[in-house]
Amino acid sequence: MQRTARTLAGIVAGLALTFASVAPAAGAATTTAPEPGSVAGQTQATDKHKPRCKPKPRCRPTITDIAADMQPGWNLGNTFDATGSDETSWGNPRVTEEFLDQIRAQGFKSIRIPVTWGQHQGGAPDHTIDPAYLDRVEEVVDWALDDGFHVMINIHHDSWQWVNTMPTNHDAVLDRYSDTWTQIADRFRDANTRLQFESVNEPQFANSSGEAAELELLAELNSVFHEIVRGSGGRNAVRPLVLPTLHTGSDPALLDALAAEIAALDDPNLIATVHNYGFWPFSVNIAGYTRFNAEVQQSLTDQLDLVHAAFTARGVPVVIGEYGLLGFDRHTGTVEQGEKLKFFEYFGHAAKQRGFTTMLWDNGQHFDRTAYTWRDQALFDQISSSWTERSGTASSDLVFVPASGTIAAQSLTLNPNGTTFDALLHDGVELAAGTDYTLTGDQLTLSAALLEQLAGDRTPGPADELVVRYSGGVPWTVRILNQETPVLQGASGTTSSFAIPTSFTGDQLATMEAKYADGSNAGPQNWTSYKEFDVAFAPDYPAGTIKLNPAFFAEVNDGTVNLTFHFWSGDTVTYTLTKTGTQVTGTP
Repeated sequence: MQRTARTLAGIVAGLALTFASVAPAAGAATTTAPEPGSVAGQTQATDKHKPRCKPKPRCRPTITDIAADMQPGWNLGNTFDATGSDETSWGNPRVTEEFLDQIRAQGFKSIRIPVTWGQHQGGAPDHTIDPAYLDRVEEVVDWALDDGFHVMINIHHDSWQWVNTMPTNHDAVLDRYSDTWTQIADRFRDANTRLQFESVNEPQFANSSGEAAELELLAELNSVFHEIVRGSGGRNAVRPLVLPTLHTGSDPALLDALAAEIAALDDPNLIATVHNYGFWPFSVNIAGYTRFNAEVQQSLTDQLDLVHAAFTARGVPVVIGEYGLLGFDRHTGTVEQGEKLKFFEYFGHAAKQRGFTTMLWDNGQHFDRTAYTWRDQALFDQISSSWTERSGTASSDLVFVPASGTIAAQSLTLNPNGTTFDALLHDGVELAAGTDYTLTGDQLTLSAALLEQLAGDRTPGPADELVVRYSGGVPWTVRILNQETPVLQGASGTTSSFAIPTSFTGDQLATMEAKYADGSNAGPQNWTSYKEFDVAFAPDYPAGTIKLNPAFFAEVNDGTVNLTFHFWSGDTVTYTLTKTGTQVTGTP
């Protein structure tokens, strides 16, 4: 989904799912005979792209086998879920067979195609979906099935456009929801059973009496969805159906409610789905959570315990229908490169360890849909490697060397993640232990002589790179940067347009604090002094400025505001703002 279009409730709830350190339930990928009428027999007989169970007497793939065979998955985001006139209205090109071939070639085995139906749908009493739109969705679904994908379609942004009014508009919403799924089910009743239906994306309800009421409403929607699809005949009688928690969150009450729904439906072909965008402050870079530290990782491990206990341990497969970092929807640089790599390395390991199927959220910011290349190859290398193995990382991927003065040795803490250190390389050549570096336990120390060599002429900015090679997984790249303390200059402007001229001198901005003269927190989300990256402020390195956005000034009182800019080198720089109405001045 295009997260800028979501309600606050949906955003917060979508953040809830994170991961824990527990093994998959015993027997989670069994190949026992299915219950009568299961999807397995029909899939085995009619699909040329079969799940992992080998055809033999009494051996048919269970729904758990099918979910496992979907790993890994990818989302066709900001396309058919766009709320404009067609699939290109949010900036992505029309989907082609060639494009889907390219996604398949990246190693993905399943594709989630989010679909928003509302703007292509007539009014009561029939809520007829535009046949041309339904034809187009079917065309792309067929292309994906022909490519061998498992495919998932759903009701997507309708969740906050009209489904969310159910508390105060119950009957009308239920009628429209029923009409919508009746038409979708009828159109796809004979489609290959590698096509799955998801009842609704990130379900949410406005103006309800509370969470208990919302859980009842979602149970009603899921039940109606199940009844319509199963009763529509054809392959829909056994088609895999995907049911979400409220908000696709993972709070205990939400997980328990969906687990109870699934048990009550007593259907062997159901999959549970939740979403994961990490620990929220880290995911959007707010409140000083710039690093993938122990607290951020612990929040992942704690939440996975809940998801595992609610579903996997009970034999219900789990699909993480979307995962990523929320800050990516604005800019993939919201989280520093090394820290995001550590997040995805751990995420992939955690999901694999627990038997979860994961579907990467990509609204066009990851795979270039015209050039057919990854916009950040290193990021995808880390993501794809995590599907099969762990990779070693380190405390940072940045080493800052002073652009003038004495250069001293510097150390990094290695995180082997089950691998072992193999070598330190420069331009593909192994460096000498004891001369270029020393390794004591997990402390890798780069010698002053090596750093001086890599610093070159000491010009501020990127200087060189080293590579830490481990016994497995993706090597860890360390960037060497020449750096001096950044210099900020005076500026004047308005609350709608204000930028601080900045000489970054080789450094990179990590975060910004804002406080009033009395020490209280200034700006939006004033429960923290650390503001949200790329929302309240944003560095513009090519332009040599730090922008303070209108969203920041919208919640700043007139008077003096003291800013502290924190850079990745460890340097901090203070700056003073004076706001009078819409006029703003700044002094270093």
